[in-house]
Amino acid sequence: MEETFVALDVGTTKTCTLIAEVKEEGGLRIIGVGIAPSRGLRKGVVVNIEEATEAIAASISKAEDISGYEIDRVYVGVSGGHISSVNSRGVAAISRGRRGVTLDDMDRAMDAAQAIAIPHNREIIHAIPRGYTVDGQDGVRNPLGLQGYRLEVEAHVVTGAVPPIHNLVKCVRAAGVEIIDLVLAPIAAGEAVLTTAEKEMGVVLADIGGGTTDIAIFIDGSVWHTMVLSVGGNHITNDIAIGLRAPFNVAEEIKIEHGHTLPEVIAPEESIDIAAFGNEPRRSISRRRLAQITEARAEEIFDLVFKEIKRSGYDGLLPAGLVLCGGTAELAGLREFSSRALDLPARVGTPQKLEGLVETLESPAYATSVGLLLWALRRTKDRETAPRTTSNFSRRLRGWLKALLPG
Repeated sequence: MEETFVALDVGTTKTCTLIAEVKEEGGLRIIGVGIAPSRGLRKGVVVNIEEATEAIAASISKAEDISGYEIDRVYVGVSGGHISSVNSRGVAAISRGRRGVTLDDMDRAMDAAQAIAIPHNREIIHAIPRGYTVDGQDGVRNPLGLQGYRLEVEAHVVTGAVPPIHNLVKCVRAAGVEIIDLVLAPIAAGEAVLTTAEKEMGVVLADIGGGTTDIAIFIDGSVWHTMVLSVGGNHITNDIAIGLRAPFNVAEEIKIEHGHTLPEVIAPEESIDIAAFGNEPRRSISRRRLAQITEARAEEIFDLVFKEIKRSGYDGLLPAGLVLCGGTAELAGLREFSSRALDLPARVGTPQKLEGLVETLESPAYATSVGLLLWALRRTKDRETAPRTTSNFSRRLRGWLKALLPG
């Protein structure tokens, strides 16, 4: 039987489970897709255990029914405004000198990079190497086998607040499956929608979901900066609901069908009919007015993205520009708006080169879901030639689960 991976993306608006088989030539074939409306989440964080668990279980059940595969372990995406990151340096002596750097040396250097002071209510999720230095020679991508005495690593360390992570873990296990690893959503999304050339040159990924905007900056082939902003597409929908005096679900439909981020391209006389509250009759509203509402919130979102890029210090190192993904990336005019707001070339990223049940997944909304599968595949392939990229968090995950739900 082919090796199988399962991804679980628990977002603010949807919960998606994907099952993929590894093909003989090493790619992935999607054999199961389960999508359910999310419940019990707000801005990427669980706020109702029972509701979130039910949504996760429904998504898993749908994927199992389609594939005939019984899910027992999953890779899970994590997001939320509690996420933060820092770059850290670790040093280790090269144990075998003339015989060269070993994986154990690389792991010890990574462990040293994780020995940073963090509050007791936070936990390291990822520690990802950015680059190595061997005996003062920097710019080393993979030091395995190089001779020397001193190994240094620059690592990107991602941390999250313990309570939101515990709550997510609790929901997933309550739905009947175990967690192999937690993966930060924008890092996973980057696996699905960024090219190798973009990661090498320098690129910023903005994954705009319902409740959050997840940011990741990739330079020299590795992730250098990550951040999650607690604002997303649902905020645009809420603004439309208030501005047009319409129910939230109606506002969401209006945004998807008629929304635009560039009022200047909408004819002044263009109008749309919308449903109102209660027994009020349907009424006509200006589509340009709708675009103005959308534009105002988009300005806020990309002002925050701009400030985060500036704060990272890497704003001058992004010649490959901006790649948008997430469901909100499909909003008309957003690519052009974002390019203008950030003064960067921009494109919308969609998962590519998939096989199997892919019709639904060829959309920026499924970047994280597909990326989780690609993350799992790459980590499996790299197991013998690369250091750990997960932290003590993953090594302690089994103990956490026992503490959360004994038995």
